[in-house]
Amino acid sequence: MIERYTLPEMGKIFEDEFKYSTWLKIEILACESRAIRGEIPKADVEVIKAKANFNVERILEIEETTKHDVIAFLTNVAEYVGSESRHIHYGMTSSDILDTTLSYQMKTAGELLLAQLFELKTALKKRANEHKYSICVGRSHGIHAEPTSMGLKFALWYEETKRNIERLQSAISTISVGQISGAVGTFEHLSPEVEKYVCEQMGLKPAAVSTQVIQRDRHAEFLSTLAIVGATLEKIAVEIRHLQRTEVLEAEEYFSKGQKGSSAMPHKRNPIVSERITGLARLLRSNSIAALENVALWHERDISHSSVERIIVPDSCIILNYMLDLMIKLVDNLLIYPENMERNLNLTRGLVFSQTILLKLVNKGISREDAYKLVQEPAMDVWADKSKNLKDELINSDAIMKLFSKEEIEEIFNSKMMLKNIDYIFARSVESE
Repeated sequence: MIERYTLPEMGKIFEDEFKYSTWLKIEILACESRAIRGEIPKADVEVIKAKANFNVERILEIEETTKHDVIAFLTNVAEYVGSESRHIHYGMTSSDILDTTLSYQMKTAGELLLAQLFELKTALKKRANEHKYSICVGRSHGIHAEPTSMGLKFALWYEETKRNIERLQSAISTISVGQISGAVGTFEHLSPEVEKYVCEQMGLKPAAVSTQVIQRDRHAEFLSTLAIVGATLEKIAVEIRHLQRTEVLEAEEYFSKGQKGSSAMPHKRNPIVSERITGLARLLRSNSIAALENVALWHERDISHSSVERIIVPDSCIILNYMLDLMIKLVDNLLIYPENMERNLNLTRGLVFSQTILLKLVNKGISREDAYKLVQEPAMDVWADKSKNLKDELINSDAIMKLFSKEEIEEIFNSKMMLKNIDYIFARSVESE
């Protein structure tokens, strides 16, 4: 048998050629195991290994008549092998090769996605360190809150990506199981040693208990994990979309030479990559719901899950593969505008320092309620009158200046002091690895 693929790209993992190659590998391994056990002649297995092959078009042609893909495959393989093919699929049921192959496909796809997640983590770490001290305004409810740093945004995404790596590693482990246990999982016609041998050779673990199928909670966990990773990518994309708004413009997707933003308006530079990622995340979530619906099957098996999985498994893996590729490039090339970050920070003319003033008043012995009133009144004046700024309003307030010196007021409005613990946060996150 020719090994057609060694390091497949994502799309190839779910092509018929790869699927049938894996089916054939499983069938031959089962024969090898039986020969090792002395159940069939080793010479017959050598014939099978030398002659076994398939033709995708021929399988599809046979399936037109049989209406059964595994039988069509076995018929085609027998055409190549001859009489020794009687040993192939002995004591096995269709799901033994279907489900073991699907597990192998999902494991292989998951490992490709995992490599991309590590690449994204590296990209996020680089940008976090680059903008560790790039001060910008933080926002809650979309409204200016207190200063933060652009580097902290990247550090936050870095941490979430680390958790996604752990989730995906766990999901890959969960799905990396196979079964060669017969019609209802009881090994009626095959020794469990055959299953053990096949799974070891495939880099899988035997499912401790199966029916006619590997249980679908495993698949649901895998696809739910892909949906969570997609949600993280959407989270990053949504933030970038906001930061690219004309009124904000603190960050922007790279706009290549010759790129066009609008068929109507030549000036447009739209966050199309972020929007694409946002949309695709919705598909991943919907597919994870379908995977959850597949967990409950009738008795030892029905095939209500089968048609669903033929869509949601390859689609989710390919979609996330594409999303991660987009996001890695987006993060690597994201344009950051510190001057706009500073402009936006000063947009509310000192209001972002209101909590610092409040707490300084509390430290002076003022009750929190009274301190809140002392700060809110001038703050609301500044909010309503764009010619005013909070620092001047405080300096002009007799009630405030009875408690503070002018130097203390100046210190309150030092935005760099708001980032005094950035090093501490980075030390336990980005710089801890």
